[in-house]
Amino acid sequence: MIQIENLVKRYGQNVILNGLNLTVNKGEILGFLGPNGAGKSTTMNIITGYISATEGNVKIDGLDILEHPKAVKKKIGYLPEIPPLYTDMTVEEYLKFVCKIKKIERDKIFETIERVADIVKVSHYRNRLIKNLSKGYKQRVGLAQAIIGNPELLILDEPTVGLDPKEIIEIRNLIKELGKNHTVILSSHILSEVSAVCDRVVIINKGQIVVSGTPEELSKKLSYNNKMLLRIKGNGKEVSRMLNDINEVEKVEIQNTVENGTIDILVVAKQDKDIRETLFWKLSKAEVPVLMMKPVDLSLEEVFLQVTTQ
Repeated sequence: MIQIENLVKRYGQNVILNGLNLTVNKGEILGFLGPNGAGKSTTMNIITGYISATEGNVKIDGLDILEHPKAVKKKIGYLPEIPPLYTDMTVEEYLKFVCKIKKIERDKIFETIERVADIVKVSHYRNRLIKNLSKGYKQRVGLAQAIIGNPELLILDEPTVGLDPKEIIEIRNLIKELGKNHTVILSSHILSEVSAVCDRVVIINKGQIVVSGTPEELSKKLSYNNKMLLRIKGNGKEVSRMLNDINEVEKVEIQNTVENGTIDILVVAKQDKDIRETLFWKLSKAEVPVLMMKPVDLSLEEVFLQVTTQ
């Protein structure tokens, strides 16, 4: 669906994007992450045709954004971080205005508004002024304008920022539904949202992609087996002291008891150290029964910090 090749963006001597390469598959929900200033918004603005690249090219469904700007923009629905709403209009007036901008045929405008209002669940608020809506419903109206014209690609920049937990869950479910019929690029700082919604995650730092994969793949790829959860029979404090004596161990934490007569212990090794065999022999020699030993996958937050922090 999207093919980005050797994308470079410079402002004078300041390099924002440095040879970015990215492919987004049709029907995929892609999480696009990175710290502030990493180049996320610049990349999305280039994809939408809002700004041009210094070098490289972007193709949407095989069409170059610079050579076929009108055809490409018809394929894109964009929701920026601050939805582009005219708050003195009613929801219906605003959606009708967007239909005219997107050149929806006159006899299909009413049908289009009915469809998108139903999809984002704002049908009951069509005659209400946008300024009187909650932030969550304003976000829904923003999503409605993005899907008018049934674009193949949706680009959503921080769609849940500032929402309360209930609204976040509702927008998350809405994005999942939209992902059934659209390719979606989702940029968000709420990493639990990305884990819950996205098929694949790309993390960008200093204008380059540093890691890409499903949340599960990234967790396994970067964990190095350096976090192990043990379930043992024995004295937790004594076992904790014993494990802390291992050179490769960075931290030992006693967890809540899950199973009667046992203790769960989290062992964190120094980076790049696989301590499974060391733990086995240490506890075996001390005659401590080990009922479970399993690696603890990194959360997406931990993956993000690991690949974006020097």
